[in-house]
Amino acid sequence: MRSSGRNSGSGNRDDRGGRGGSPRQGSGGARSGGGRGTGGGGRSGGSRYEGGPRDGGSRYDGGGRRDGGRQEQRPRRPRPEERRYDVGPDAERTGRGASARGGAKGGPRRGSAASGGRRTAPARPRELDAKIEERNRERHSKPALKLPKTFGEQEGERLQKVLARAGMGSRRACEELIEQARVEVNGRIVTEQGLRVDPEKDEIKVDGLTVATQSYLFFALNKPAGVVSTMEDPDGRQCLGDYVTNRETRLFHVGRLDTETEGIILLTNHGELAHRLTHPRYGVQKTYLAAITGPLPRDIGKQLKNGIQLEDGYARADNFRVVQQTGKNYLVEVTLHEGRKHIVRRMLAEAGFPVEKLVRTSFGPIALGDQKSGWLRRLTNTEVGMLMREVDL
Repeated sequence: MRSSGRNSGSGNRDDRGGRGGSPRQGSGGARSGGGRGTGGGGRSGGSRYEGGPRDGGSRYDGGGRRDGGRQEQRPRRPRPEERRYDVGPDAERTGRGASARGGAKGGPRRGSAASGGRRTAPARPRELDAKIEERNRERHSKPALKLPKTFGEQEGERLQKVLARAGMGSRRACEELIEQARVEVNGRIVTEQGLRVDPEKDEIKVDGLTVATQSYLFFALNKPAGVVSTMEDPDGRQCLGDYVTNRETRLFHVGRLDTETEGIILLTNHGELAHRLTHPRYGVQKTYLAAITGPLPRDIGKQLKNGIQLEDGYARADNFRVVQQTGKNYLVEVTLHEGRKHIVRRMLAEAGFPVEKLVRTSFGPIALGDQKSGWLRRLTNTEVGMLMREVDL
């Protein structure tokens, strides 16, 4: 019989235990103890599982969802960008996987508040940096090892290559010189191609002239008047060194010229050649042009060749001739092999003809030519060969 209404406290649902003892059975809440309005109040009187009010507890122990106990909520499933891929007990210590933390999408990295949320590697000590730098320097500054020559490797350079580098022409032209039997090495004429020579030791000649294959430098300078014949001058006067300041190799002058005398003077770094060119034993001739005032006697040349008595002995000229005459003004050429100080000026002054201007026009086989005053030029290989032949080198 339907004696109890829907809101009674002991309805059918109460007798059956609320749908046959289902998990929704409670101790007095709605839907489990009776009608919706009894047993502590309708839907707001209890939770879905327990009997307390909906906002009185957590979601699991019968409390509501809107309490302050969020620390006991079910852990939320991390999003893909928040996943961690570094595993192992020492992952945090070694930093492995720190760059992959958060997956392929590069999620946020954990870090301390002091570092602004970024994980930074510890600074390397300066002592370690110094050791690494020293080790790298030792590794790259080791001297090159001189390995033994392999079997069949020949020493020296090909003769035509040495001649070409010395300025005798192209390699093909140097090969033609060899074919024409114009090249000799250590006194022996060479006709076969491909002969290997040592430029530092072997003596190489072309047409009887020595080829300067070593790293020697030979220059001719037309020295102006007023330039001191030294490479350096402590008094600050203009000297020969002012014309070769851009040369890497140290040069020195061959002989001297008076400060007021112009003309050719040789500069080189070949010590033996410079010594022989100035030694009286080899008698290298020098030619001068002197401007004097006449009239000149006819026997002036004979007097100079026979010798003029000076305070330091006789001085003799090898050759004398008049180049030009304009009234009483004469331009004469004097050739001699001596190298005493002011010798040409002193000889002509002793003969009664003071020199007004003096220019040296040649030193051995090297002529001044049309080289301008103050200009420096490099001697050709032919000129160097003639100089060496002059002094038996």
